[in-house]
Amino acid sequence: MTQPTDIRRGRLSPLSEHLRTALELGARGLPVLPLRKGKVPFGNCPACAKNACGGRPNMKTPGSCVCLHPCHGWAAATTHAHIINSHPWRAAWRESAGVAYDPASARVTVVDLDNADAVTWAEAALPATTRVATTRGEHWIYRGVCRSANAVRPGVDIKSIASYVRWLGPGTGTITDLPHAVRALVTKEETTPARGEVVSSLSGRPTWDAAVATGCRHTEKYVRTGLTRGLTLVRARTESGAASQAFGVAQFLAKQHTQCPGPCGLDALGQEVIAAAVSVGVPHPYAARAVANGLNTTMGRAV
Repeated sequence: MTQPTDIRRGRLSPLSEHLRTALELGARGLPVLPLRKGKVPFGNCPACAKNACGGRPNMKTPGSCVCLHPCHGWAAATTHAHIINSHPWRAAWRESAGVAYDPASARVTVVDLDNADAVTWAEAALPATTRVATTRGEHWIYRGVCRSANAVRPGVDIKSIASYVRWLGPGTGTITDLPHAVRALVTKEETTPARGEVVSSLSGRPTWDAAVATGCRHTEKYVRTGLTRGLTLVRARTESGAASQAFGVAQFLAKQHTQCPGPCGLDALGQEVIAAAVSVGVPHPYAARAVANGLNTTMGRAV
């Protein structure tokens, strides 16, 4: 990501200050959204409460939301000035406590180092890159995307897919490619769950369960076992072939459901396969196309 130039802060109202920052970042290609007190996104409007609208694309329910408000957290992030400066968004900017951005859409991963000890560890374990000072530590920004995960080690969070990061300035240093050491942290977190827990997909991403598969004839254990094996195969392709593997896994999963009356929640399964492919370096558009083709080939069509 090309970090925007520094934005001077004067005696401006929150509306003027945060809106100006957001418009400048959006103009430079960084998808932004307002943050309220507590440094979190604004809650959904009444029409979108409890995701009644269907959500935006890539959220827990695949999107159909056309709401004009900054609803649905990180998925609301945009670069479009007419949205950022719209009446519903200006109402949010008046109450905003900051500006955030969607790192995955900007094709970056942020290693959030929450304290001095975490920064010391990063300086010894990770390659130098763009560094942004935070209240208690630093954000290290790398080119490339991967799965997001919290607490991958003491004081360290990984923020990329389905996440948001508070904008705190352009930082210093030259951005470098996402290293294997960061991907390894996410893989370790993902494959060593706490006792009694099940390896789960990324929080906030569509997941397969009975709620999205009311017409499936399989048990959740059956589907989840096949999906977990497939995701392992995709994530093992760290050097090459992850997109092809994602196609094969999606095709296999679709074939499991050809005799079901439906719906079987194939979109939710597909989103998990896409995220697995992206986590090992496949660009999101390629991963999405490979998975869509895998799901649709079984039904006699491709995209």
